[in-house]
Amino acid sequence: MHIGVDLGTSGIKAVLIADLSRVVATAAQPVAISRPHIGWSEQDPDLWVSAVFACLDQLAAEAPREMAAVQGIGLSGQMLAGLFLDADLRPLRPAILWNDQRSLLECAELLAAVPDIGQRTNGTPDPGITGPKILWLRKHEPQVLDRARMLMLTKDYVRLALTGEVATEPSDAGGTQLMDCRTGTWDADLCATMGWDMAHLPPVLDSWAEAGRLTPALLARWGMAGPVAVAAGAGDNMGATLGAGGAHPGDAVLTIGTSGVACIVDHAFHPGPEKAILTSAHVVPDTFLSMGVVMSATASLDWVAAMTGQGAATLNSLAEGFVAEARLDAAPVFLPCLTGIRTPLNRPDALGRIDGLHPGVTAAMLGYATLEGVAFQIADCVAAQRAAGVAATRFTVVGGGTRSTLWVQLVASALGQPVALLDRSDLAGPMGAARLAAVAAGAPVSLLSERMPARAVIDPVPALTAALAPRRARFDRLLDTL
Repeated sequence: MHIGVDLGTSGIKAVLIADLSRVVATAAQPVAISRPHIGWSEQDPDLWVSAVFACLDQLAAEAPREMAAVQGIGLSGQMLAGLFLDADLRPLRPAILWNDQRSLLECAELLAAVPDIGQRTNGTPDPGITGPKILWLRKHEPQVLDRARMLMLTKDYVRLALTGEVATEPSDAGGTQLMDCRTGTWDADLCATMGWDMAHLPPVLDSWAEAGRLTPALLARWGMAGPVAVAAGAGDNMGATLGAGGAHPGDAVLTIGTSGVACIVDHAFHPGPEKAILTSAHVVPDTFLSMGVVMSATASLDWVAAMTGQGAATLNSLAEGFVAEARLDAAPVFLPCLTGIRTPLNRPDALGRIDGLHPGVTAAMLGYATLEGVAFQIADCVAAQRAAGVAATRFTVVGGGTRSTLWVQLVASALGQPVALLDRSDLAGPMGAARLAAVAAGAPVSLLSERMPARAVIDPVPALTAALAPRRARFDRLLDTL
């Protein structure tokens, strides 16, 4: 028995898994996001811990016999957060999240100071990445950095609460811009540039290594016989890629979640900073993960749903009905960059655009335009990654957005490639984390390279592909207005 925990931006999922294939029980908890100013995005890190503990309480209540037999826990978590702890390993302020935009000026300053930073780290400076946040704090909240004694990432903070141990691993730490991503080691020159003491960084372990064991108090709380190994874990994109079977070069896992990410497994470090591609170590030995990022995917649909007074599921159903009417040209074109554009334009300051509004526009049309716009952005990511030398040969789609058949069809049609769906693809993140837990608890590392069987393969829809061509031209013209 193993547990996989995925710490998403808006909520946390935990899955109790038998034989790394059968889901015994699941639990989920929401996590509130704070936006104290326009462009800011923060969370109380102790909410992560309380939500994870609540999830494991629920698993223990639902499946006490299986919970007693748990051997390992794995964590995957939202990446790029800036969390600063004091000497007692307590947070000095709320964590600054991946979709926070306050450090635009510091990005330019960091790039000027280290022109080759995109070839050494996970990508070109971006306000979502941790490094520019350090520079912003140095200017605006120097008292925080004066007291800071540890930089910690989301899942690492939760693991600290589970085990009492401080550690990280390369897949997630690669997003700090304090790490040489080619070698997976902290970079003294980069730390000096950002004024960060290397003594205030956690030790780096393999993602599949045991990074501590569950404390006796928590073993008792959840009725576990123990010992329970807690793996070093993964960044959320790496965890979901692993959980979807993305382990070999050419495997591409497309996530339609709060953000959208095109994750392509690569045999070597192929950075693409000029296209705002992020590249870090993968959680499978001797591989890297190239990531093209759509900043707002299901978040865009949620926004349109709120604006139209519809639930997201209802809006998707309305969009499906609109497509069945075969009059796509009546719909507006939506550029859903509500929190900027990362890949391929590196425009974190960009705002969304809706073109073609007229009195006949309905909620169904706006819903469709949202799904279509995100699909076009995912295709843009894959094209940029190919231009950087990262080949994608096998596509799988995961995330909450896969509940929409239309959305998956649009992605396949925009790519011109078939895409595979998995059983419980919405659980790819915790399933990947559970695989790391199994290795940490003693399973062979080769387990990480196993593929996952597809539940279905969605081919491009010829009629949809033809209808998308002129709309894609309109979408590209809209991009040119930025």
